[in-house]
Formats: sequence, structure tokens, C-alpha cells
Amino acid sequence: MLTIYLCIVIFLLSLAVFDLFVGVSNDAVNFLQSAVGAKVAKFRTILIIASFGVVLGAVMSSGMMDVARHGIMNPAQFSFHEVMIIFLSVMVTDVIVLDIFNRLGMPTSTTVSMVFELLGATFMLAIIKMAADSSLGFSDLLNTEQALKVIIAIFVSVAIAFVFGVIVQYITRIIFTFNYKKNMRYTIAIFGGIAFTALAYFIFMKGVGNSPYISESIRQFINDHIGMLLVYTFIGSAILMQFMHLMGVNIFKFVVLMGTFALAMAFAGNDLVNFIGVPLAGLDSYQTYLAQGNGTAPTSFLMTSLVESAKTPPFYLMLAGVIMIIAMATSKKAHRVIKTSVDLARQDEGDEMFGSSGAARSIVRFTQNTNSYVMKIIPNRIIDWINSRFDHRAASLDDGAAYDVVRAAVNLVLASMLITFGTNYKLPLSTTYVTFMVAMGTSLADRAWSRESAVFRVTGVLSVIGGWFITAGVAFLCSAVVALLMFYGGILVQAAFIALVVYCLFRGSKDRSDGGSGKDDTYRLMMRTHDPVILWDLLSKHVSRTQSYMTRFANEQYNAILDGFINDKPSVLRHSLSALRNEKTSLTKYRRQELMALRKAPADLAIERNTWFHVGMNASQQYIYGLRRMLEPIKEHVDNNFTPITQRLIDEYQPIRLKITDFLTQAENFIATGRFENYRELLDKAEQFETELSDYRKKHIDRIQMAPDNETFQLSLVYLNLLQESELLISSMRHQLRAAKKFKE
Repeated sequence: MLTIYLCIVIFLLSLAVFDLFVGVSNDAVNFLQSAVGAKVAKFRTILIIASFGVVLGAVMSSGMMDVARHGIMNPAQFSFHEVMIIFLSVMVTDVIVLDIFNRLGMPTSTTVSMVFELLGATFMLAIIKMAADSSLGFSDLLNTEQALKVIIAIFVSVAIAFVFGVIVQYITRIIFTFNYKKNMRYTIAIFGGIAFTALAYFIFMKGVGNSPYISESIRQFINDHIGMLLVYTFIGSAILMQFMHLMGVNIFKFVVLMGTFALAMAFAGNDLVNFIGVPLAGLDSYQTYLAQGNGTAPTSFLMTSLVESAKTPPFYLMLAGVIMIIAMATSKKAHRVIKTSVDLARQDEGDEMFGSSGAARSIVRFTQNTNSYVMKIIPNRIIDWINSRFDHRAASLDDGAAYDVVRAAVNLVLASMLITFGTNYKLPLSTTYVTFMVAMGTSLADRAWSRESAVFRVTGVLSVIGGWFITAGVAFLCSAVVALLMFYGGILVQAAFIALVVYCLFRGSKDRSDGGSGKDDTYRLMMRTHDPVILWDLLSKHVSRTQSYMTRFANEQYNAILDGFINDKPSVLRHSLSALRNEKTSLTKYRRQELMALRKAPADLAIERNTWFHVGMNASQQYIYGLRRMLEPIKEHVDNNFTPITQRLIDEYQPIRLKITDFLTQAENFIATGRFENYRELLDKAEQFETELSDYRKKHIDRIQMAPDNETFQLSLVYLNLLQESELLISSMRHQLRAAKKFKE
């Protein structure tokens, strides 16, 4: 029997290593995004600074392990067997939920998943125990007060982080403006002193001061003289910042790097429990049972020892910190740190990752109406002065930066303070929640959300927050179901879930790839450059890539539809329908990117090319619409197992198919290479071929009318639609090629 529990403990510890790698890969953006987004230093330098913060935070995170031990459940009422089922359910569910959410592309949070998985598994075991013993109640089995405290802290942190982000950034921007280099002679020392004092307070006085490795006398001295230490720290740091400023040091960059260290430390101290808290609690439970079990059955030995605070060996914490550093340095995700948060928070307008939702439109409209009402009350002179402090044209952005160092500094200082505050009170605030919402609040205060982008960015924020709430519900329900199955299914069900987790991990390792888009890189360069010559060159490349790809895509899907029709393969047709739907979304994204670049161009050039840009884009859309119209009747015909296409019709259409494929291939080559020497000849041939297709269509209509019976009437209509849409496909190709040529000129 002990061998089974030993295998479970080994499995839990193995998943802890996996969780560390995956968790850090997903969450590294939380403490690296501001420094990288503002381009304050090389990525390698930022990574080294963050690594020191991670190690220090990991070593000091021992107290947070109590959340996994007795933060949710009352372990004195659970047996060793029941506790191991809870821990195994949590870790199994964690991998499954993470796999599902990653595949669906939905945002998730390690903190939320861990807390609600613990809550779900414990809740299910509590119901089972209460059914067996009517004297027990939820308050006896669940640490309801602490659990409620943890849950409220997680979700309240969303609102607190956003509100504080708006307020602090608004005040900071009023003081420094976007041209901060000219407005910090007398204020930078105060700002730097406040930032340094705040970070030092939480790093050293609260973080290190509460560490179990600090002597009681030092801890008592800090607690007794906290006010004096803060005053001295502020005075000393303000003087130091002023001196560094006079020496030419960019104080904002210094604060950003210090904030990166603090946030990395807070992340490791706060989120480490999400990755290794449950496995270490399982290991401690196993070791306690071995030492104190004395032959007692695992189902009878109560885990009272988990009520005590965790005494995690420093070796485990240090090892976890090292693994986190390795994950940061080697993970492809960690190297692509500027993701959703930076995209939603960037200062300039651009491509929006999210669409428009009804809720977002209502929020934006209400906010704009409220703002208009408030503006009528405030005197115009005050409004003009405030607007002058938010003049984006004076923004000082390093090359490639998403926003300036002023906002990056506020992001890091504020997020570090909030997360470390929660850590010191043993509240597992979500690092993802806090950093994301602080970034959203500061970007809103910075007026980075214009009327053209506000709806999309609010939709993005709502989508991310909605993903977190969905994480909570899914984690709770899945963990409860898994715990129920494991409790009644015994070792066979437990082994089956372990096998499922291994399969998920194996599949995830095969599917994981570093997706990068050259078009997205080109777009970012377009939005950064202010040189019209470079802008037109980049825009021309972007448009050419879109149009040549769409022509190739149309060619591929056209042939796939015909293959599915001829071979009577509904799976091929379903795949083609899915590809067309996805490409419609992508085309909308690229159209918005290119329109944003056109808006930046000089008016005379933009007007000249604007018409041909829209002709080409409409032709690309017609590719998709035409292929959908071609596909849907064919798909319905094949799905219903109607009469397959006859060999006579296949032989009749084959020359048409070869010509259309050849035309599309030639058009793609013209557009992709930018060489249009013989394009007029192709247009003439295509126009002539359209006439031939029209004749084919008329002959087929006559054939339908003259048919002696209606046995193949349905097939004849589908074939007629194929001929008609083939003609329109060639027409779209001609418009696409002509527009590409004119736009290039």
C-alpha cells in the first residue's frame, strides 16, 4: 500500500518541475514586460536582474506554502488517504485545465486554478465525509473563513490594481508629461525617492524582514522602528536619486530595473506555492505518515501535522528558484515577453488582437458620455492645461518601445507593492491579475486608448478577465469530479488519470512551437517609422504579402473543394470550410493593419493609392466569399450522400480546373515578385476564359432543361453553381492582379 502512495508523491514532485517550467514560461511576461516594453536595457541584462529577484523571492516564500496545507481545508479532519486524493486531484486537474486552455487560446491564471482546484477537491471530499458522518459540517472540513478571504483577495485585487493604476499614472503624467526629460529637474528626486522607498520597504523591511532566516532581534527592530526607517530611506534615496540624475543617470530606467527585481521577487515568493505548494504538502504528508503512522491504516490516520506552518527546506526552495531561472532563460515563451498586456497597453494605435463586443461598446459609450458631461463642468482653462500635459506628440520612446519609461516605472512599482503586500499577509494574489490590471489602468490614464481603439482594448480586457473567471469555474468543477472518481475508483482510476496527464504532457511537448509572423514584424516597423519612404516600402511589402498569400490560399482551397467533391470526402470539405472562416478573420486583421499604415502616410500619396488598396482588399474578400458560395452547396450535397459527381462531368471540368489553377499560380507569382511585365497578357487570357466559362454555363443550363428525367437534377444544380463561381473566381483574380500592379506603381 505504501508503494502506491510513494508513486503518487513521486508523480506530484515530477509535476512540480513541469509546473515550474510551464508556469514561468506563461507568467514571465508579468515581471519582464514593462522593462522590455520600454526598452530600458538589453533583454539579457533584464533577465539577469529578474533572476536574482526570483532566487531571493523563492528562498523567502516558505510561509506561502501554508495555503496548500491548510489555507483551504482543515487537515485535522482528513485522513492521509483523503489528503493524497485531494493533492493528486489538484495536480492532475491543473495539467488538464492548462492543456485545454492553451489549446483554446484562452487566458488563465495559475493562482486562480490552484486555489479553486484545492477548493473543488476539498469540497467534494467534504460532501462525501458529511454523507458518512452527519455530525460534520462544512465549517469543520473547510477553512471557510480563510478560503473566502483568499478568494475575495484574488478578485478584489483586479479592481484595486486597475483603480490604483489609473490614479497613480494620472498624477505621475500630470507632473512629468510625455516630455519627461524636460520636467524632472526638481521632481525626479521626489519620484525616485518615493519609488525607492516603496520598493525598499516591501523588499527589505517586509520581505526580507519577515523571512524565517532573519534573527528575531532584527525583525523586532524593524517592526519597532518602521516609521523612522521609512523616513531615513526616503531622505537618503531622494538625495541619491538627485545626485544620480545630475550624473546623467536615467532615474526612470533605474526604477524600472529595480522594479523588475522587486516584481520578480514578489512573483517567486507569491506564485511559487502555485507550482510546488501542493507537491511539497504531499511529500510532507507521506513523510509524516511514515514517521508517525505506527501501523495505522492510511484511511484512519488524520493529517493534523498539516495544521502547522510549513517548514520547507531551503534546498527545495533554492532548487525551485534555479528551475525558474532556467525556464526564463530557455523558454521560447519567456523570450516573447511582449504579448497581450503590452499589445493592449501600448501608446500608439495599431493592430488590435481582439474584436468588438456589445459589452465593450456599451462601456465605452457610457464612459464617453460621462466624460463629455464632466468636461462641460470643468473650466476650459483647466481642461486646456491638462490636455497640454498629455500631449502624445512630445512622447520620448526608445526605438521599438511600446510605451515610455515613466509608465513602465509606475507599472512595476505599483504591481510590486500590491503583490508583495498580499504575500506578506499570506494572500495568494494573482501576479497575472495585478500586473495586467495595473498595466491596463496606467494605459487608460495615459490616454493610450483612443476612440478608434478603445472598444477593441476594452473587449480584450473583458476577454482576459472572463478567461480568469472561467478558469475558476472549470478548475473547481473538474477538480471536484476528478476527486470523486479517484475516491470511489481507487488505484485503477488514479492510474488512468496519471496516464492521461502523461499523454497531455507528451502531446503538449509535440505541439508546442514558437509561432512568429514576418507580417506582424513588418507591421510593427510600419507603426514605428516616421520616414514616408520607409513607410511606403514596408506597406508595399505588407500589401503584396497579403495579396499574394490570398491568391495562393484561394488556389489551394479551390483545389481542396474539388478534391472533396470528386472523391466524396466530407472531412476535406469541412476542413476547407474551417480554413475559409479562419482566413476571413485573419484578412480583417491585416486590412486594419494596412489601413492604420495608410493613415500615417502623407495625404497626397495615401489618396493616390487608397483606391487600388481597397480594390485589392475587396478582391481578397471576394476570394473567400466566392469559395464559400462554391463550397456550401457541394458540402451539403456530399454530407447528404446525394448522387456523386459523374465521370463525364469530372472529365468535362478537368480542363477548366487546370486553367484556373494555372491563372491563379501566375497571378500569385506576379504579385509576390513584384514583376508585372506580362501581366496584361494574363489579364486578356483570363477575360477570354471568363467568356468560355459563360458558354459552358449556358450549355449546362440547356442540358438541364433537355434532360429526360430528374434523377441527377440536384447534381446538375451543384455543378451549375460550380461553373458560376469559377467564373467569378477568375473575375476576382483579374481585379486582384490589376490592383496589385497599380498599388505597386
